[in-house]
This record gives sequence, C-alpha cells and structure tokens, in this order.
Amino acid sequence: MHTSSPPAPVPPGDLLMWILILSELLVFGAGLAAFLAVRLGDPEGFAAAQAQLHRGLAGVNTLVLVTSGACAALATRAAALSRKPVARLWLLAAGALGAVFLGIKATEFRDLAALGFSTETHPFFTFYYLLTGFHAAHVAAGLPLFLIVSWRCWPAGVEMAAAFWHMVDLVWVLILPVIYLLR
Repeated sequence: MHTSSPPAPVPPGDLLMWILILSELLVFGAGLAAFLAVRLGDPEGFAAAQAQLHRGLAGVNTLVLVTSGACAALATRAAALSRKPVARLWLLAAGALGAVFLGIKATEFRDLAALGFSTETHPFFTFYYLLTGFHAAHVAAGLPLFLIVSWRCWPAGVEMAAAFWHMVDLVWVLILPVIYLLR
C-alpha cells in the first residue's frame, strides 16, 4: 500500500521574490559581518566615529519603519479579504512612512557630511554609508512598488510587496544595533 505524503509547504508569494529576499539578506549579512570584522582591528576608532551618529534619529526611524511594516501587513490582510480600498490606504500609509524614513535618513546624511564625515574619513563611515545607503535604496525601491501594487491591489501582489517590505524592516533591525548601538 502506497500512501502519498502531503506536498511540501510552499512559502506564500512568488518564488522569485523569495529568491530576491534571500539574496538581499545574504548581501546585507555579509556587509554587517565585514563591518564587525574590520571593527575588531580598531574598536576605539569605530567607537569615536559611531559617537557622531544621531542615535535618536535612528530610534525614530526604527519606529517609523516598523510602523510602516505593520501597515504593509494590514494591507495584506485587507487584500486577502477583498477590501481593496482599505488595502490601498494601508499600502499608501506604508509608502508614506517609508518616505518619512528616507527624509530622516537624508537629514542624517546631510548633517554628517556638513561635519566632514565621508566614506574616506574612517572605515566606520565607509561601512555606515554603504550599508545604510544601500538600505535606503531598498526603501526607495519599495515606494514605487507600493504605488504599482496599490493600483491593481490584487492579493498576491500586495503579499509580495509586503514580503519585500518586511525584508527591508528586518535588515534595518539588524543594521540598527550593529551600526548605532554596539560599543
């Protein structure tokens, strides 16, 4: 007697989106690992450079981005319940909060540049600008994604956009302690 086993669980959404998310997590993970490895050679220099950052703005940005992620999750739920107008509003709210995040990050970049800190100043700032700038590029990529998905507002599209956005949230939650808090 042959019994068939149940099908293997498949993650929600499109396989290509999950490949993108995994590859992005690996890239950011490698960047953070390199940051930590270089930091081992100059902990005092890294601490002095880190002291120039706006920890308060980073905290506000964390709240903004996590709230944006909650909006994306609520959009997914609304889309699954065929409540397109509500899903659109949540997607637009998530995108608006993403824009706020970028505005705060731009302020931080501007203030550091005004103090003369660039990628050439110290290895800390090289990693800081690369990691947070690459992350900001992902936030910026999510904004038109939300607009496009909110136009048609189909459940699978909303789910994929939200999955991408949750990856952006996760990366920030990893960047925050390593770049801003670790002493």
